[in-house]
Amino acid sequence: MPLDKAGTKLKKALTGTIKGAGDVLGATVETTHDVVVGTLREAGDAVSEVSNIVSDTLLGAVEAANDVGTGLGSTVKGAVIGSIRGVGEVTTVTAEVISDTLRAAIRGGADVGADVGSVTRNAAAGVISASKDVGMSLQDAAVSVARGAILGAHEVGRDLGQTAKSTVTGTISGTEEISGDALRAIRNTAQGLVQGTGEVGGDITEVTRATIEGAIEAAGGIGVTAEAAASAAISGALRAAEEIGGTAVNSVTGILETTVSGVRVVAEAPFKKKDA
Repeated sequence: MPLDKAGTKLKKALTGTIKGAGDVLGATVETTHDVVVGTLREAGDAVSEVSNIVSDTLLGAVEAANDVGTGLGSTVKGAVIGSIRGVGEVTTVTAEVISDTLRAAIRGGADVGADVGSVTRNAAAGVISASKDVGMSLQDAAVSVARGAILGAHEVGRDLGQTAKSTVTGTISGTEEISGDALRAIRNTAQGLVQGTGEVGGDITEVTRATIEGAIEAAGGIGVTAEAAASAAISGALRAAEEIGGTAVNSVTGILETTVSGVRVVAEAPFKKKDA
């Protein structure tokens, strides 16, 4: 997909900036922020152009990192943070903007043959880290990140289970950076992942199980027990499944009281598994 004005401008700026930079993340945040703010202010209708500009910007950042051959993860994370802060300076950062940001990062990673799991993880962490700066709640950010990740992975034909695992580990990392509630982040991420999976007709059981695995894997590094992480993940998945309908509920409840990564999965109260 050819780059438009914002993507071309950022790619050119970053190619020179991040090559040999001691702080790739910081340099990318600043450069991306300036490009996004400038492009939005030049747009005739900034509100209607936000998603297109952010998507183009992310693609430009990924291409720049790929061309330079260094710092893809830091570049993606920095571009996400810079984009969201830039949008927040000019207009409102919406759930749709967050979702489109993840989709664009994943598309860009797939286009250049990058490790999409790493791109997803870093993009998710960047969104959560920046959400506090623009007044978006952790709940809304996590749900939107997760939904966007699933939609993006589906668009480029990537495994939804692996995407779910990368996304939840990314949101947990971002939440730790802003001293947020890790269990709430896990719960809301799981909700968004299952919502997105339902939208694209994916395997909800696979995505739920992978989300629990990712939450358990990341829990130890943030002082949360594996049992609490698994419980938060299944509870968020159940919340989304109940909104989708009966088949989705059956897919998620089938994991209840089983063992995932050596941990027994029990939902948070007040949910009770119904007898068959």
